Amino acid sequence: MLPVAAGRNEVLVLKGANIAAYGFGEGHPFGPDRHEVFHQELAERGVAREVTLACASEATHAELLAFHTAAHISRVEALCLAGEGWLDGGDTPARRGLDAAAAAVVGASIFAMEHIMAGHARRAFVPIAGLHHAARDRAAGFCIYNDCGVVLELLRSRHGLRRVVYVDIDAHHGDGVFYAFEDDPGIGFADVHEDGRSLYPGTGNAAETGRGAAAGTKLNIPLAPGAGDDEFRSAWERVESYVTDFRPEFILFQCGADSLAGDPLTHLRLSPAAHGYAAGRLATLADRWCDGRLLALGGGGYNRRNVALGWTAVVEALVAAGRAA
Repeated sequence: MLPVAAGRNEVLVLKGANIAAYGFGEGHPFGPDRHEVFHQELAERGVAREVTLACASEATHAELLAFHTAAHISRVEALCLAGEGWLDGGDTPARRGLDAAAAAVVGASIFAMEHIMAGHARRAFVPIAGLHHAARDRAAGFCIYNDCGVVLELLRSRHGLRRVVYVDIDAHHGDGVFYAFEDDPGIGFADVHEDGRSLYPGTGNAAETGRGAAAGTKLNIPLAPGAGDDEFRSAWERVESYVTDFRPEFILFQCGADSLAGDPLTHLRLSPAAHGYAAGRLATLADRWCDGRLLALGGGGYNRRNVALGWTAVVEALVAAGRAA
């Protein structure tokens, strides 16, 4: 890992060939060029000069085990070594080196989380990360390992946090996170997504609010196909109210760009401004409740221009929040 000398209010942004390598080749929606289009936009708009850039090493086997089963990790490593077959039901192909790239994405999210917890940065953004479909025991929907789940577990086991909230505005429901913590009242969950009746993975209806000890503690807000910024702003008011009531010690934000208009796999019509607005508002809530601690993860997005604009809008909002702090 590279040393980071960010100021307390600076934004940390992860960059590196190891996370850029996470992709499934030509013709697959999730290609390795997503990292480059984002960092190019960040540089062209001058935002890269206002953040601290860093790269990180792969997550260790022990870190992956914080969320995933040993059997899942072994299966991923074996299939990627062979370089053939599917890691899930047919969306996520096994390729040589992908296990290392997937572990690098998890490592980048852990690195960012640790620097926030150490006070070296107030906020952070990790492109490519936010792989929210992977379950504890299986890959799913382009997601081999679930870096969100690993970070949530480590925030508690390493740092003793008791109330962490996960907010997700990717077009797809964050099912891998939701079901892993569905009965856990210490993990808040607020997810604005396209209605599962029209989009993978088909989950996240409004009646899914947690179970057991966490019954009534989770928030799922499905939007109709074609919904845009107005519908999102209305839903977002409920998210802010939820986060305020939860009073988290840390906010994890999955800001997938596939909810922007023109994505080839989804049907929402948000603008990049919606992502910037959400990031800015979460930064304000983080300042109020958790000493500014906010980690944003890039998530999905399969229109390359949308990836560049949506993720850059998030980073710009985080930088602006730092100036105001």
